[in-house]
Amino acid sequence: MKSSKQGDFFADYKNDESALIVNDGVQQPPIVNPYLKSRKRQGIKTAEEYIDGIVSGDRVALSQAITLVESQLAAHREVAQKIIHRCQHISADKKTMRIGITGVPGAGKSTFIEAFGSYLTSKGHNLAVLAIDPSSEKTKGSILGDKTRMETLCNDPKAFIRPSPNAGSLGGVARKTRETVLLCEAAGFDVVFIETVGVGQSETAVHSMSDFFLLLMLSGAGDDLQGIKRGIMEMSDLIAITKADGNNVDKANMARALYANALHLFPPTESGWVPTALTSSAVNNTGLDLILEKIEEYFAIVKENGFYEKKRREQARYWMYESINESLKNIFYENPTVEKLLPDYEAAVLQGKLESFSAAGELIEKYKATK
Repeated sequence: MKSSKQGDFFADYKNDESALIVNDGVQQPPIVNPYLKSRKRQGIKTAEEYIDGIVSGDRVALSQAITLVESQLAAHREVAQKIIHRCQHISADKKTMRIGITGVPGAGKSTFIEAFGSYLTSKGHNLAVLAIDPSSEKTKGSILGDKTRMETLCNDPKAFIRPSPNAGSLGGVARKTRETVLLCEAAGFDVVFIETVGVGQSETAVHSMSDFFLLLMLSGAGDDLQGIKRGIMEMSDLIAITKADGNNVDKANMARALYANALHLFPPTESGWVPTALTSSAVNNTGLDLILEKIEEYFAIVKENGFYEKKRREQARYWMYESINESLKNIFYENPTVEKLLPDYEAAVLQGKLESFSAAGELIEKYKATK
């Protein structure tokens, strides 16, 4: 605060007779968002409020509900379970298309998804894109940059993009992705893309939550047939060779022929579908129509022969066990005795005073003693 003497000092220099001019300062620019001051941080709503918002197509309610599903807090988990349970019943009768998309690094997954997603919405589909971003092993953070890479699709009123960190889960698949799929289907999205981080063990988890598995490959990257494991090719319902434009068209066609021949060597699929390979260009929007035709042909076959429902039931069984494992893990780590002893055991392992398997066994035994 200014003293009275300081006030008189500045007043002397502000009079008309002084040669000095004291500026009032730079005028502040207007607030970009006039509603910023009036907005207040809201607490958690009831599960019914979130569900009503999801069913009515409220994107904000859907995003907030997904955040609760992904949260690790016990208070959020209780509300999230109610939302998931209700949305599961809402989406049960909807014959949606869950499409898992993966590919080698550099195949242009985000570019392809934006182009193919825009093509789907132009055909009247409502699309939800669940893009899984890898989390840093050091900082545990994630860039979540898929919205910046899919600017056109992000502004599409028929599309919803939700980037999520994998939170260190196996291979890059977010722990709560399957529940998020149920929420999106309840919100009215008839097509759901599940994009994985890249080729690896995460494909097994994505395959267990999708109806159709699309593998994106890049030609001219060495020995094409050695560039991917057989297990992933066996899971694939369609292989798309991307970037088939410019000088790369001939290489893409050659790679397509190689993969198509390789797919015919595998045993027949349980679904009755014969996987194949196609070429596409997200830049020129070529091949997208053929990919959609193959996807629609696949769903027509599996819905007619009953494999669609059978696979969904088998997936439900798989995720029942996954949910049990996740719940047991949470119960163990939230046990007061375990919470108290865990730091000491961790320090003992780091100092080499205790072997890791012995530490785990002792902690489990102490947990059992509390029951």
